[in-house]
Amino acid sequence: MGFHIVLYEPEIPANTGNIGRTCVAAGAKLHLIEPLGFRLNEKEIRRAGMDYWQDLDVQRYVDWEDFLEKNKNAKIYMATTKAKQFYTEVSYEPDCYLMFGKESAGIPEEILIRHPETCVRIPMMEGARSLNLSNSVAVLLYEALRQNQFAHMKLSGELHRLHWK
Repeated sequence: MGFHIVLYEPEIPANTGNIGRTCVAAGAKLHLIEPLGFRLNEKEIRRAGMDYWQDLDVQRYVDWEDFLEKNKNAKIYMATTKAKQFYTEVSYEPDCYLMFGKESAGIPEEILIRHPETCVRIPMMEGARSLNLSNSVAVLLYEALRQNQFAHMKLSGELHRLHWK
């Protein structure tokens, strides 16, 4: 069991590096839909992902159609500021996909309008356009993990000892 993070045409290598690190820590698979705004061997990715990148389960796709073809039965929740429901108002199934759009434009409208029932948003103050992409991924991913009682995770030894004292 694990969740899937889908990045549609990510543009900023540091965000993708941070997201990769979060995926490793949470046991999630990362899916990258091309074109990417960078090369995966750029030092910004390595710096942000630190030594976690080598442990990351990552899959690349040439485009949206390639992703759909290779993930036919995927239940995909799409993060967008245009959604009517908050990310906390849905129940995330184990093995579902959490999708995020590129930093400059989000998920294309033509994709969103086909899936309004699985579009979710993170509430923000009026006037705020969006959160940082890596922060948005962490918010949704950890809500999905929480709803599933962090099923495949355990506390690290030191944290576990501190928690129970």
